[in-house]
Amino acid sequence: MNGERAVWQGLKKTRQRERVYEILTQAHHPMSVSDIYQEILRQDGCCGYAVSTVYRVLQAFEAKELVSRTTLPGTDTSVYEWNEGTHCHYAICLKCHKRIPLRECPIRQMDLQDEGETFQITGHKVEVYGYCSGCVEKKQ
Repeated sequence: MNGERAVWQGLKKTRQRERVYEILTQAHHPMSVSDIYQEILRQDGCCGYAVSTVYRVLQAFEAKELVSRTTLPGTDTSVYEWNEGTHCHYAICLKCHKRIPLRECPIRQMDLQDEGETFQITGHKVEVYGYCSGCVEKKQ
């Protein structure tokens, strides 16, 4: 597959990187380092390397802009999502950290001008915080 071949340009292809790549490209939601490691253990039974290895793989992927990283609000936990060349915005529950994809991008490509200064947007990320319906029901 051409897309997969492009992933490895400039990166050494290792067993650990291949597993993290497989997990992230099959995921339906962003995953933390721990989530990825646990998924590898669930699928493989054991993996023969530490959680820190998954973290280093993700750092290498992030440096090549192959993944996007977001920090969950109110925590130090980062979640990672494979960068497929498109973008997605999320509503994030402050209680359970559920991430709900927004159907449409709330920001259109535009040029901003203020006092003669021009700013052309080349990318963006939108996160909306609140409570999912399950957490709202639990509060009542």
